[in-house]
Amino acid sequence: MAYETIEFEVVDHVATITLNRPDQLNSFTETMTEELVEVWGVVRDTDDIHVAVLRANGERAFCTGIDIKAGKWWGDKNIWNHQDPGVFLGPRSNMVWKPVVCAVQGMCAGGGQYFVNECDIVICSDNAVFFDPHANGGIVSALEPIGMLHRGVPLGDVLRWALMGTEERITAPTALRLGLVSEVVPVDELRARAADIAAQIAERNPVAIQGTVRAIWEATEMTPHMAKQNGLAYTHIGNEPAAVRAGQERVNRKPTLR
Repeated sequence: MAYETIEFEVVDHVATITLNRPDQLNSFTETMTEELVEVWGVVRDTDDIHVAVLRANGERAFCTGIDIKAGKWWGDKNIWNHQDPGVFLGPRSNMVWKPVVCAVQGMCAGGGQYFVNECDIVICSDNAVFFDPHANGGIVSALEPIGMLHRGVPLGDVLRWALMGTEERITAPTALRLGLVSEVVPVDELRARAADIAAQIAERNPVAIQGTVRAIWEATEMTPHMAKQNGLAYTHIGNEPAAVRAGQERVNRKPTLR
């Protein structure tokens, strides 16, 4: 399938989605949003796809948020029908429960955090920097930092990221310390490392992996008790065939005589 703003391919159970507007620092537009909704749907509904990798073309940036120059396309409706322009960029917003590995290089600014916030495993290159330009433009920054809190980035660091604007940038080592990413690699090894992680996960039982991803993400929005009950239900659903086989083996096993 050919797309205008992204690249998409599937090899050996791994789907690779590549943001492809390097000259515009991979900023997203209405077209990119629509194309991402389509490919996330393919990832979600294709059983042969076990894992996805999200990455970006170009050396300068992973994504610098919304493309303001493309025009305001998200606020042309009745105010009560307005949607967050980045709401459908990531896998979770598209009900994708397959694991997604995100590989960040260069700048990840503002709305680029939408992608990071919804991926399961985030790694970055040693030249990656994370910052929020909203404050410089006198614009409220709320949804992206809320997503960072959801991932477990400490409150004080999220506030500092949102309030300091472009004057202060989170470097790769600091992102690792904060838990924003789980690994830092040389920039020329980033894609290979992301592919390697995805390939290892793709070898696992895809039904069990999806249940694991969904149970963990849903737990972040529940009380501990509710999360445990929900997780228990998912173990019954996802592990039922194995449980049935084990039960049959116990039933059919002959007693030991002595």
